[in-house]
Amino acid sequence: MTALSSPYAHNNQSVRKVMLQVQLAALPALLAHIYLFGYGIVIQWLLAVATAIVVEYTLLKLRGRPVLPFMTDMSALITVTGLVFCIPPEAPWWVVVSGSAFALIFGKHLYGGLGYNPFNPAMLGYAFLLISFPVPMTQWTMPGEVVGYTLDFMHSAQVIFMGHFDGNSLDMITGATPLNELRTGLSQGVMVPDTLRAHDSQLPWGLNSWAWINIAFILGGLYMILNGTISWQYPVGFLGALSAMAFIFEQIDPATYPPLSFVLLSGGTMLAAFFIITDPVTASTTPRGKLIYAAGIGVLVYVIRSWGAFPDGIAFAILLMNIAVPLIDQYTQPRVFGHRR
Repeated sequence: MTALSSPYAHNNQSVRKVMLQVQLAALPALLAHIYLFGYGIVIQWLLAVATAIVVEYTLLKLRGRPVLPFMTDMSALITVTGLVFCIPPEAPWWVVVSGSAFALIFGKHLYGGLGYNPFNPAMLGYAFLLISFPVPMTQWTMPGEVVGYTLDFMHSAQVIFMGHFDGNSLDMITGATPLNELRTGLSQGVMVPDTLRAHDSQLPWGLNSWAWINIAFILGGLYMILNGTISWQYPVGFLGALSAMAFIFEQIDPATYPPLSFVLLSGGTMLAAFFIITDPVTASTTPRGKLIYAAGIGVLVYVIRSWGAFPDGIAFAILLMNIAVPLIDQYTQPRVFGHRR
């Protein structure tokens, strides 16, 4: 049909196309995770996908919605993929199943489905797991650089479904993440430089496995920025605010506050910067609003990491800023073209 008036624009995007781009961008981090931590994440992802299929089908039927169009838009796949990266690779099978189900039911469908949810579903599921099952969520599988080997697919499956492998205890392969170790060290009077020095890595450039995972997320994020899948304001605002906080407090007390490099390349920093806070449904949508929203998350992440109850804090920072999105968008609307002062 011929357009009757102008202007008209079309960016040739669709929900399925955007979600596919995000999934492809996560591939480098997935491969790096397998190489450094073993095959546990593959099993967790398969469990999450199976859960997503069951939950999506059931909830769409109960809501009287057409099943095929909504199940093939890949939005549920992106939700569970983001959640899987936050879960310890050898966590019990019921952790990822319950987290994925909670994310999709309470973070998506109860609000009316994709486009109506105010909270990021993946982070809502992650927060649910952190609060409900703190012990299995802190038993993170140590990377091969620490224990000297990584579990193969079958051994990972034994741990996930039975809690042990070949009679060996889970304690042999699990431990604290760098963020947890830093917090524990500070509580015991060990200063930041001593904690970081005790865990020097033999990997290239002296970076540990968690840092390399974050670098893999950066590569995927840059790919999405270049092809227009995500807006640059999100990672710039988030990483800029987080970097500013880290730089200021390290200058004030380097014995208590970690250096900028550690802050940026530990935990789920780059996962959040490029894959989580960029969710088009729950994030701010105005140009200035995107920067404010992302910067607010960066500040909250540093506050929670430094003085809060959780070592990482990304999930809670994002959920808190999700609440503020309507207000941010209201006060950052760009002026209409032709507006006079």
